[in-house]
Amino acid sequence: MNMLQALFFPPEQPGGVSSMIPYIQHSFLDKGWEMELFSLPKRIRAKGTEEVRFESFDWRQYAGNPVVDKYIQTFKDYVWWTRMRIRKRYDLIHAHHPIAALAMKQLFPDTPVLATIHSSYEKELILNGKILPGGPEETFLTKLYGELEHQVNGIVTVSQSFKAYLGGYVQKGEAIGVIPNGFDERRFRPVAHDNAVPQLISVCRLVPAKGIDVLLQACSELKKRGFPFVLHLIGDGPIREELERMAVELNIYEETIFYGYMLHPEEFMPFFDIFVLPSRAEAFGSVFAEAALCCLALVGTDVGGVSEQIEDGVNGLLVPVDEHAALADALEKVMTDPDYRYQLARSAWLKAKSSYSLNRVIGQLQQQYSLVMGKR
Repeated sequence: MNMLQALFFPPEQPGGVSSMIPYIQHSFLDKGWEMELFSLPKRIRAKGTEEVRFESFDWRQYAGNPVVDKYIQTFKDYVWWTRMRIRKRYDLIHAHHPIAALAMKQLFPDTPVLATIHSSYEKELILNGKILPGGPEETFLTKLYGELEHQVNGIVTVSQSFKAYLGGYVQKGEAIGVIPNGFDERRFRPVAHDNAVPQLISVCRLVPAKGIDVLLQACSELKKRGFPFVLHLIGDGPIREELERMAVELNIYEETIFYGYMLHPEEFMPFFDIFVLPSRAEAFGSVFAEAALCCLALVGTDVGGVSEQIEDGVNGLLVPVDEHAALADALEKVMTDPDYRYQLARSAWLKAKSSYSLNRVIGQLQQQYSLVMGKR
């Protein structure tokens, strides 16, 4: 089978699907499949000029809103770049973003296209203060799910909770497949260590949706209670300076290290004790599985795919969204009891190895590809 993996972000983009797909490609190549990767380079801007028409709704009623206009121009650019670069035909195209899926189906209408929706872009934009809930941008973005259902040959997402969310915007939500993200275990090497002071780590883009402000408040509470710690924050983003000021104001700047962007945080994580990320929304939360494979104790919020990865009290701890006191309580529990912390970390590692292995993903993808090809 000759396949194309159509990404939105380039494969070298850190985190999430973009960094996962090359490992999937290598596994399929080892099995004798032909598989290529394709994405839109960041430098391609405002090149496409073709008219955009969707079959299930008229996007022009939402024109003039910045997010909508950006999406439409990016769609045009994706079509332009695809016409420039792809000269061959494929047996199947697996797209990993609504724009990529719709562009590929427009250009290759006779080729089966499978779309994986990895996250809720409208939710992230709302939480990050970029668009208003119930506004035209959110309506446009959610209507794209219906357009995908109308156009492509199959839709997959990464968690049961996100499947339920998507079901509110399509006609046949039950037909959406679920394949959680998978990870090459060879990338993760747990390291035996004994830190005198508990080492907390979080890895994420520094945006409001990730709840790092709540984490800083929780750490301030821990310091007031007299518990020593070091908080390592890996990642960058538009609110980094705001978070650094907040750390100063909360009197925890000396305990907090802002590293900025790091290409391979999984090489760094095994030396710490507790992974914590109080996200306000997560379709899956790949970094939790990565931290589990590094054998860290997990503390997260009871949202989306995170609550499907963590069974509270068994392989990690879950807390409500935006409740820094509850987060401080959970962190205190794992910080002050090394045996309990190891028990949680060990359970998280075992679940991640069995549930989120790359081999498991490959097998599920093969089944999904066969299903989509059978619908031609």
